[in-house]
Amino acid sequence: QVQLVESGGGLVQAGGSLRLSCAASGFTFSRNAMGWFRQAPGKEREFVASISWSGRNTYYADSVKGRFTISRDNAKITVYLQMNSLKPEDTAVYYCAASSSYSGGYFPGQYVMDYWGKGTLVTVSS
Repeated sequence: QVQLVESGGGLVQAGGSLRLSCAASGFTFSRNAMGWFRQAPGKEREFVASISWSGRNTYYADSVKGRFTISRDNAKITVYLQMNSLKPEDTAVYYCAASSSYSGGYFPGQYVMDYWGKGTLVTVSS
């Protein structure tokens, strides 16, 4: 059974940091690119960051570039999202997802994702 379980969300003040983790099981993690997406209240889910199966290639939304860092540990079957300099507009439910077809990490759309986690809530107060 495929599982993606996010953790690390919570309440933080603007300017603070959080590190999200996503533990995977039930599929060949090392052959999948991984991504983080988020959905703010009243908005559509959007791309945040992605990483290739090897970890060599990473991609970021313009809104988080320079503040967020995605990484992965294939031995621990986990992907991370380090979030620094958080802003109130970063408040959202954050989801991790996996794609086997686009293992290079560049996703043309959310439709290429094979598996999704249930999300973890990040709230940034001003």
